[in-house]
Amino acid sequence: MSSLSDISGVGLGLKRELIPQIQCHFQHQEPDSLISHIDFVEIAPENWIGAGGKYAEQLAWFADRYPIACHGLCLSLGGPDPLNTFFLKQVKQFLSDNKIPLYTEHLSYCSDFYQNKPGYLYDLLPIPFTEEAVHYVADRIKQTQDILGQRIAIENASFYLKAPITTMDELTFLNAVLTEADCWLHLDINNIYVNSINFGFDASDFLKGVPAERIVYSHVAGHYQQKADLLVDTHGADVIDPVWALLEKAYALFGTFPTLLERDSNIPPIETLILEVDKISALQTAAANVKRLTKSAA
Repeated sequence: MSSLSDISGVGLGLKRELIPQIQCHFQHQEPDSLISHIDFVEIAPENWIGAGGKYAEQLAWFADRYPIACHGLCLSLGGPDPLNTFFLKQVKQFLSDNKIPLYTEHLSYCSDFYQNKPGYLYDLLPIPFTEEAVHYVADRIKQTQDILGQRIAIENASFYLKAPITTMDELTFLNAVLTEADCWLHLDINNIYVNSINFGFDASDFLKGVPAERIVYSHVAGHYQQKADLLVDTHGADVIDPVWALLEKAYALFGTFPTLLERDSNIPPIETLILEVDKISALQTAAANVKRLTKSAA
């Protein structure tokens, strides 16, 4: 079984459009081909639990060749409805069956009741940043960890409207939840940048307040600029220079950590995506070299 330490280097979100391309490169190219630049992959368990036939075979193929991280979509940690314990038991079995060492979720909610029935929304909505919400969400994270029998990581989410009755800023809320739940952080660099534009704060200052010891891995992605002061986290475009600069700053502050490229729509050929994968790798190498030189000079 893979261990958490196997989630390292540079990753790529595994979309079904990419699977035949990656398999083709494995079958027809040398081991040092562009596919070897990918160190781990990420999947949403909701898209794979219960999959059979061709999809089950594809997942087994990747599990044999790459460490896999699971990044969930529908747990709704901040939602008003009871935690979906049936789903979490499915996740636990899925992680075990496929040798997956890590499960992460968004610090947001995506469910609500309609006519006394639970239902899922089509976006990740912000949690009110309050003391009460800290305790509520932390309790649900702890319940999740108890069911899975392992720590999870939570991802700082992008959002577009502040929830009402907010009494603290996003960073204070994030750190309070991490501390009370005693979980890891899935650091999304693009989400920090998106929120900094949408709500007018300094992304570098936010980054400085992140607890380095809790970072398990990170995301970078592209987004859509709807207006000068409104960015939408689409994962459907190339990563822009300010986001690359923020990732570089994160490595300078905290040292290198595993980083994954997200691309969920407008997906180009794998050869194009590898250019961004290689850019992550180059930033990691440069940061490691700076650290080595700094230690040598000390």
